[in-house]
Amino acid sequence: MWGKSLAAALLGLPLTAAVIGLVTLSWPGRLEVITLPWLLMAFPMWIVVMATVFAARSGLRAWAWMGGLTALGYALLHGLKLLGWIQVVA
Repeated sequence: MWGKSLAAALLGLPLTAAVIGLVTLSWPGRLEVITLPWLLMAFPMWIVVMATVFAARSGLRAWAWMGGLTALGYALLHGLKLLGWIQVVA
C-alpha cells in the first residue's frame, strides 16, 4: 500500500503536468485563450491519475507504470518541441 501511495503522490503531479502540457500546446488556437481552461482541468485530472494508481496489483507495478508514462509524456513533449510541431512561447 505504501508503494502505491508514494507512486501516486510523487509521480501523479508530473504525469498530470505532462498530459496538460501536451494537450495545451497541441490544441489549435491562441495559447492565451487555451491555457486557463486546461489548467483548471489539472486538479481533477491529478485526482483521477492518483486514484487509478491503486488499480495496480503491486507497488512495483504502480511505480513502473507511473514512471514509464511520466517519462513518455515528457519525451513526447520535448520530441514535439524539437520537431517544431509545438511552440513554447516564453
